[in-house]
Amino acid sequence: MDRIPILKLGHSLLVTIQVDMHDRLAMALEEDLTQKIVSSGAKGVLIDISALEIVDSFIGRTLANIAGVSRMLDADTVVVGMRPAVAITLVELGLSLPGVRTALNAERGMALISRRVAEADRDGAADAPDVHGDE
Repeated sequence: MDRIPILKLGHSLLVTIQVDMHDRLAMALEEDLTQKIVSSGAKGVLIDISALEIVDSFIGRTLANIAGVSRMLDADTVVVGMRPAVAITLVELGLSLPGVRTALNAERGMALISRRVAEADRDGAADAPDVHGDE
């Protein structure tokens, strides 16, 4: 069975879907991404769907599932490259893709993820105990 490659890029995973998605491939991607998030400690998942001309309800739900699982594993999901026809189809199907953020292109998507990682780092530093012994 074919697999979609998942590349690690800094604190993020990059998925570029270059083939027509069928149900089994979508399920394999969800499984592979979950394992890769856990093994890499990724804080973001960028999924480029610019090559997809059609997204059906199953693929839409799979993207929402990926976002939900990613969120539970402390990673944001950003989908980039959505064609207008795909967006219209998702709306017509009544799919809102909760938890999935979108950006026009990969550069903007990575910027969203980078901001989230920087905010999390700042929040983590603010919550860290004072190691200098200042009382």
